[in-house]
Amino acid sequence: MFIFLGMLLVPKVANAQVDFNKTPDDDLGIVEDKFQELFFEALKQKGVENYDRAVEALKKCIEIDKKPAVLYFELGKNYIQLKNFGAAEDALKKAVDKAPDNEWYLDELYGYYVSQNELNKALKTVKQLVQYHPDYKEDLATLYVKMEKYDDALEILDELDASFGVSAARDILRNRIYKATGRAKEQIENLESRVDKNPKNEANYLALIYRYSEQGETEKAFETAQELLKIKPNSQVVHLALYKFYLDKNNTEKAISSMKTVVRSNEIKPQAKIKVLSDFVNFVKLNPQYEKDLVEATALLDGTADAKTLTDLGLYYLNKGDKENALKNFQEALKLDSNNFSILKNVLMLHIDLKQYDVAKAKSELAIQKYPAQPLAYLVNGVALNALQQPKGAIETLESGLDWIVDDTNMEANFYGELAKAYELLNNTTKAKSFMDKANALKS
Repeated sequence: MFIFLGMLLVPKVANAQVDFNKTPDDDLGIVEDKFQELFFEALKQKGVENYDRAVEALKKCIEIDKKPAVLYFELGKNYIQLKNFGAAEDALKKAVDKAPDNEWYLDELYGYYVSQNELNKALKTVKQLVQYHPDYKEDLATLYVKMEKYDDALEILDELDASFGVSAARDILRNRIYKATGRAKEQIENLESRVDKNPKNEANYLALIYRYSEQGETEKAFETAQELLKIKPNSQVVHLALYKFYLDKNNTEKAISSMKTVVRSNEIKPQAKIKVLSDFVNFVKLNPQYEKDLVEATALLDGTADAKTLTDLGLYYLNKGDKENALKNFQEALKLDSNNFSILKNVLMLHIDLKQYDVAKAKSELAIQKYPAQPLAYLVNGVALNALQQPKGAIETLESGLDWIVDDTNMEANFYGELAKAYELLNNTTKAKSFMDKANALKS
């Protein structure tokens, strides 16, 4: 029981520790058996989430002794769980009034005000907390942003950066301010100052390159990237920017070299690599002489590409007439995006084109189950069954699929053409001719 009490109270009630084995000199101020029993009962009921019973026990404690701040602190937390917010605020304020120097009481009250979006009260409370730990200054800056007091927020962020160096979390907040206020020039000046003060910090250069590019100052961005490369010639991340700059300047060899550096890198995230490779796919579509480099880059990125990039690669190979490689990429894309019917459609049709009829039959059957309103799945299944000399099954599937065709005469003509083939296989020339005439009429 004493261990349980210690777990709950020691971290948050530094000024209210209780020793029931000696004459009291703590902020509970009483060690009568009844008080002990009620206080432990309150903690126990809170631990099992019986917050209303915990409140009852704490109120009885207060009837015995109103002085201990910890009683109101615990009462406030229980009221919060019961969503009795007015009573929670009153209790927590009493705890703070009785122990104004207790950080934990102030922190709980501050958290309550934030949860209720009472920003002015939260601001007043966090200003008291700042004296305990500089982390609260970041809370103060965040509150200023919420209240649209952007200059005050920037002042706090500048103080923190000067004292502790820049941090990613503060930069996110700083960038929110710049975006909200449209202070792009000030944002760039801040980054330029960072580069000047710490010329060996790669992150500052990269942030500056990004912001220059965002503002359309491409030359400055390119110059900054080159400066970074001089200072840090082994930098891999800088090639994310250099690749595009070189490409825009028609320096294709350097662009390809940067692209390969990116896809080989262990420092660059897969998403960024994929973006570069996807861009290079589009470049190679217009410049097919660099296909060898694309194949090499794709092999380097094997296992990390996303569905979109793999689909783009599939379409690239399909347009080239390389159906085997197109199918391979579409299949990999489908593994990553299994609910994408557009990718599945390409896979099914390529199995037919490559005369892989058994596979086409099996996959189209699964597609019909998953997408019963997609006529293409029925058509592929019918084509595969005809090719496998199973005309009766083809007829059954094709007739089912016809019901799902809406305003697509080309699709309908293909269905009639396959039905004609199925009846030919059954030596039913009359029906075969009837369906072929329907197909030809739609095509014409």
